[in-house]
Amino acid sequence: MANGIGSSHRGRLDIIANILVAASGGVRKTAIMYKCNLSFRQLEMYLDFLQERGLLNAFARRRSRTFVMFETTDKGMDYLQAYHNLSTLMSI
Repeated sequence: MANGIGSSHRGRLDIIANILVAASGGVRKTAIMYKCNLSFRQLEMYLDFLQERGLLNAFARRRSRTFVMFETTDKGMDYLQAYHNLSTLMSI
């Protein structure tokens, strides 16, 4: 469609929601990249954007070596709730 309504392409808000859902349990960067089907460059941009706005938190987890993990914050969960509400409203 010419106006983009009904398009199968994901928008920025959809990608942000995908990342926040993927990180809701605390995951590594690579897992987010694969779950959300993003390039490394795209992922880096979104992770920085979401951390700057307090929607995503980075922390270190130590096993045999240190891993950086990402987890959705309470503010990120609020975003997901608002995103779900708007998606439901728009599907009517």
